[in-house]
Amino acid sequence: MDEAGFDAILARTRAGDAQSFAVLYTAIHPGLLRFLRSQDPSGAEDAASETWLDVARGLDGFTGGESEFRAWVFTIGRHKVIDQVRVEMRRPTVPWPETEQGRLLAPDAADIFERADGTRAALALVARLSPDQADVILLRVLAGLSNDEAAAVLGKTSGAVRVLAHRGLRRLGAMLAQQATREQV
Repeated sequence: MDEAGFDAILARTRAGDAQSFAVLYTAIHPGLLRFLRSQDPSGAEDAASETWLDVARGLDGFTGGESEFRAWVFTIGRHKVIDQVRVEMRRPTVPWPETEQGRLLAPDAADIFERADGTRAALALVARLSPDQADVILLRVLAGLSNDEAAAVLGKTSGAVRVLAHRGLRRLGAMLAQQATREQV
């Protein structure tokens, strides 16, 4: 969307137009949710909901264009998931088992493994990167943010984000090459 279109949608959203808010939500939410899931799979939905509540509350105070808006939303989301992880670390909980007519349901391990295996493997590799490189890779690849938007979320310069992304991707490539070599042996 061009800057004038964004400004018009933002103005209508601030005036209470639900359809305009839906346009912003639809454009940003999928990438936000992918990013939040990469940070905290179990709390991503809650963090996303809280993010959008804070966006709605703070809309009048926001200044900037579309790129700044995306960075602002992702920054709020990142802070929400960090806060949730901190709370979970202080108060560990045991998940409540699902039931059907009073009987415990055991999830099919094969289904769970098939769905999660690729994501888990990719996130395991990303987790071996430095925290800054991992954040940049996740924001750029999963969330689809530009260098400038990722820089705003992380409080870094665009150049630093570009270097972190380059180094992180090179390191991921080296790890994948090592893994392929081990699998061939």
